[in-house]
Amino acid sequence: MSVMGSTGRAGIFATPLNLGGVGWFSLLVLGSLPLFWIGFVSLAEAWSTAEYSHGPLIPVISLYLFLRELRRMPEPDPVVTDRWPGVAVICAALLVAIAGNLTRIPDIVTYAFILWVGGVVLTVFGWRRGRLHQLGVVHLVFMLPLPHFLYIKLTIFLQGISSEIGVWFVALMGVPVYLEGNVIDLGVYKLQVAEACSGLRYLFPILSFSYLFAILYRGPFWHKAVLLLAAAPLTVLMNSFRIGMIGVLVNSYGIGQAEGFLHFFEGWVIFGACVAILFLMAVALQRLTPAPLPLSEAIDLDTRGFGPILGRIAGIRPSRTLAVAALVTLAVSAAWAAHRSDAPQPPERDPFALYPRQVGDWSGVFSMLDPDIEQVLGATDYLDATYHAQAERAPVNLFMAYYEKQTEGSGIHSPEVCLPAGGWEIYSFETKTLDMAGTGYGSFPVNRAVIQQGLSQQLVYYWFEQRGKRLTNDFHAKLSVVYDSIAMDRTDGALVRYITPMLTGEPEGAADARLERFMRESLPKLPRFVPQ
Repeated sequence: MSVMGSTGRAGIFATPLNLGGVGWFSLLVLGSLPLFWIGFVSLAEAWSTAEYSHGPLIPVISLYLFLRELRRMPEPDPVVTDRWPGVAVICAALLVAIAGNLTRIPDIVTYAFILWVGGVVLTVFGWRRGRLHQLGVVHLVFMLPLPHFLYIKLTIFLQGISSEIGVWFVALMGVPVYLEGNVIDLGVYKLQVAEACSGLRYLFPILSFSYLFAILYRGPFWHKAVLLLAAAPLTVLMNSFRIGMIGVLVNSYGIGQAEGFLHFFEGWVIFGACVAILFLMAVALQRLTPAPLPLSEAIDLDTRGFGPILGRIAGIRPSRTLAVAALVTLAVSAAWAAHRSDAPQPPERDPFALYPRQVGDWSGVFSMLDPDIEQVLGATDYLDATYHAQAERAPVNLFMAYYEKQTEGSGIHSPEVCLPAGGWEIYSFETKTLDMAGTGYGSFPVNRAVIQQGLSQQLVYYWFEQRGKRLTNDFHAKLSVVYDSIAMDRTDGALVRYITPMLTGEPEGAADARLERFMRESLPKLPRFVPQ
């Protein structure tokens, strides 16, 4: 049999074994590895964390869904004439992967890989049949980590919801409780609803499970939609219940109830309860049908015949389109491997440890963050200094977090997201243009926020210092990183934040004037530590 085929219209599978088809398919798969490599490395790192530890199971489940669809459908047509759309999808995926490699953003590469897998399925089966086998491909999305800035915002959002509902539950049990930010105050004990308690480590696997559950469920489409859409609120409610239970146990039996193995075990109990509730929902939905099925029949878990179906890969027929897809993928991967450069070295800078402790008339005291906060911050270097001056009624806190790379899982956390988690509420928020003539910075915009905790108020100025640009929008800052990674081969940047108390009895604008006086003294020193 010809390896290429004469028309590209050969069938998908043939027996006995056809080495030509298997050879092209193997070349297609192996040839993709260099191009998608940084994405695979990033996935392995993400899967080592608690939030994404379910990741290795996702490809296995996707393969199960693919084999299930093959078993359910009739044999493929012996002649396939519509493979070229699959090649087009593969080419689009390769372009996205090149963009991800050029910008050194592994998330983009992993998204491109899923698109590429979808293109391979369309190329092997043809457009009409291949698009019916995309459920397993779409399921691969659940193995990907969220973009870092979305992860942080979602974490803070879920922490807030879980804290509110958890405190409501504690109060319902007759325990006196007060919530300040994400701190649950029980009087004797205070519980911090930390990042790990946000519920994300349950949400991602439960979402994946509910997607699989909805596909395997035998019932009307609206039943499937209910099972899928119920996953997120169910996880949040059960996690809030867990937090509330911990609060009640801590109040009764001590802080040990919130630590160690018991805390870990409670998490697994909640995860199992979420799965059990989904099964109960399936039973309840079946009762609404005219001819309800028992749960064993309502959920299709039959794996019979998967072995022979998986063996069909040995009978892939060669075709022009399969050869073109393999050669294009190999060529793009080889070109990238040959021309890729080493990661750029960040510009030289002085560490924040050398930042002056005396800035004009202001004297500074440096502080260190808690180790847990440092880990969440993920900065290459940071400065947390409080400056006092005899002529000033209140101090100014200067905080800067510098990142050498903002494209590989690390990135700047916006205070707009993080401050509420510390118990401070944003009272007002606006963008203000400052005139810093004479400092080397001229006029530039900053975010101006008034934050409040009880009766205390503070004034905050902050912006994102990005390779000579001062940006106020965190999403705009992310787009700037992507653009500059190509245009300048740099992805470094920093968050710069100034805070001062708003004292009772001070004239309006006094806190603004105090911040701006200190900024005029401190800004000229900034380029040594945050390169332009």
